[in-house]
Amino acid sequence: QDNGYARLLRRQVEEVFRDNRMIAVCQYNSMPGEDVVLMRYYLRKHNIEVKFVLNEIIRPLLSQSKYKNLLPLFVARNILLVSPELKAKEMLRVLKGVPQINLLGACIDNTILSRKGVENLAKLPSLEVSQGQTVGALALLPSQTSSLLQCGSAHLTALLDEHIRRLQAGETGSPAEPAPAQSSG
Repeated sequence: QDNGYARLLRRQVEEVFRDNRMIAVCQYNSMPGEDVVLMRYYLRKHNIEVKFVLNEIIRPLLSQSKYKNLLPLFVARNILLVSPELKAKEMLRVLKGVPQINLLGACIDNTILSRKGVENLAKLPSLEVSQGQTVGALALLPSQTSSLLQCGSAHLTALLDEHIRRLQAGETGSPAEPAPAQSSG
């Protein structure tokens, strides 16, 4: 029999997966209540919410969704760390100080990542920094091309200026012409 409370919990889990870009699955080992409150406070400062989930609610839901590859992570007591924004770096920084919570994996922007994948993602520069680096690299190429194109004409101008200076100084006339080659035969 499906009771109303189970339906409510299932609906809440569906909303979590629908409304958030980052959903981290963590193993939860018991810890004092004040530590849980403190951890929630630090995560909430970064717009990350802690959701306690029951395996008997989430497992049937995941098995029928595109997130079924997350099923092996839901074996023991689990919590979800969810955020509508990508906050992997901040989440890892807070979890570093909470040894009772172990990150198992995450679903970020509909991509399932292992713990190592989340750590690698957190090391990436922000989108704004990447865009700035790309713009800088793209601006450098036309600048180098322009310099290369101007280099030949600047060298030719310098040679002509030197030639004119020598002609005006009377140092040299026209260059000597080579003698024609004689054929043997």
